[in-house]
Amino acid sequence: MMQKTLRTIAANALLLLQLHGHAQTNQSIRDTLPLEHGAHRIGNRTDADMARWRSQRLGQFIHWGLYAIPGGEWKGKTYNGAAEWIRSWKEMPQQEYDNLYKQFNPVNYQPEEWAQQANDMGAKYMIITTKHHDGFCLWPSKYSKYSVAASPWKKDIIGPMVDAYNKKGIDVYLYFSIIDWNQPDWRAALKTPADSIAYQRFKVFVKNQLTELLQRYPTVKGFWFDGTWDDSWKNDGSFSDELEQYLQRLHPGLIIGSRLRADEKGARHFDSNGRLMGDYEQGWERKLPEKSADVHGNDWEGVMTIPENQWGYNARWAGHIKSSNELIEMLVKSASLGGNFVINFGPKSDGTFRTEEVQRMQEISRWMKINGSAIYGGTDAGFAKQDWGYYIRKSGTDSVYMVVCNVPVSGQLRVKLPAQTTLVNVTSLEKNIISGTPELIGKNEYFIHLDHKNQDAPFVILLQTSKDSRDNSGFEKAKT
Repeated sequence: MMQKTLRTIAANALLLLQLHGHAQTNQSIRDTLPLEHGAHRIGNRTDADMARWRSQRLGQFIHWGLYAIPGGEWKGKTYNGAAEWIRSWKEMPQQEYDNLYKQFNPVNYQPEEWAQQANDMGAKYMIITTKHHDGFCLWPSKYSKYSVAASPWKKDIIGPMVDAYNKKGIDVYLYFSIIDWNQPDWRAALKTPADSIAYQRFKVFVKNQLTELLQRYPTVKGFWFDGTWDDSWKNDGSFSDELEQYLQRLHPGLIIGSRLRADEKGARHFDSNGRLMGDYEQGWERKLPEKSADVHGNDWEGVMTIPENQWGYNARWAGHIKSSNELIEMLVKSASLGGNFVINFGPKSDGTFRTEEVQRMQEISRWMKINGSAIYGGTDAGFAKQDWGYYIRKSGTDSVYMVVCNVPVSGQLRVKLPAQTTLVNVTSLEKNIISGTPELIGKNEYFIHLDHKNQDAPFVILLQTSKDSRDNSGFEKAKT
């Protein structure tokens, strides 16, 4: 009776850990600092809005603004940084940059076409730069004269984009930079009493613009914040805390990642006790975790550029340019680790995408049309990883997808099932991939033989598994 009670207690404890899905469930034991503006929640959000975000897995990021006009170049010289930072370059006179709004006229901007391309690619949500560090607003903000309303284009960019993407069933998130080089009250650091007074006005400005965005575009699902690393912002954790709570009251269900907040000690993303602040972890920029333990059970998102480090349009792509297969493998890896993957695109100033970006979208589209079921709603399978690629479990099911990125020269894919798991069925999402039935080679271990070893893209095999406490393998445990 005592053993049964202990087993019940242990099972319930394990269930609680799984429900929280987060290493932070035990952090209350380790907390040493009393924080008023640290994390307000232990574990991941479990509401429907967050569950939807969690299932989407593939997103599109669009960096677009005045920086698309110079495209990383100015008067015959090339800026080696990310194109959207060109205003900070010593070769770019700030006044000349600030007057680029007089040239912003994207005559070929077709938001319906953008949304169709994203939909074809399989993106379930998108993020658009409403305002980058230069302060230029792609919507006609009543709080700033430095907006699209003052440009030759004159019309709102954001509204038609939100409508077009929503019509395709794609959720929209709004990127918003806290840094604003054009706003006279913005300060990177507060060195004088006058700086402090100016920054108080700036905080009102920020709150007003964010409120305006939610009121103008009520269907948006969340904010993606940037430029929150300055001392002025980090040293005012109370404001970012209050701002987050205000926005989520104003727009129930709003999703905000970990980039907005700082606690009262200046810690970002994670508070001074190590708890995640925000609804998901945003530390994965142009990099991905290597293993599940790296994300500690957090919801997370990785954002990736196609070239090495270009977000906004740059006329010259330098360094390694990722192929569609590389991006697909990164998407697969992200899903296998329970995260979302967002691919960035930087349209030209006329409103069109460069040829290489369109090609990536089309190639990913062809792959997702066949294999998207392995990605959406995917999460960590709990299987031992093999060198041929990644396992992805369809959340809440016994369906596990093998996404094969590296075919062994033997043409045999090793599959090792967890203990007390049996293989029920094996099928490929494309025809003529598998040869014969899986070969049992050890306890809970199989070879899946391939019919064709030469593949020009990752391919997917679906494993149907079930729990089975019996040992039917007939293999004797090695005696050492």
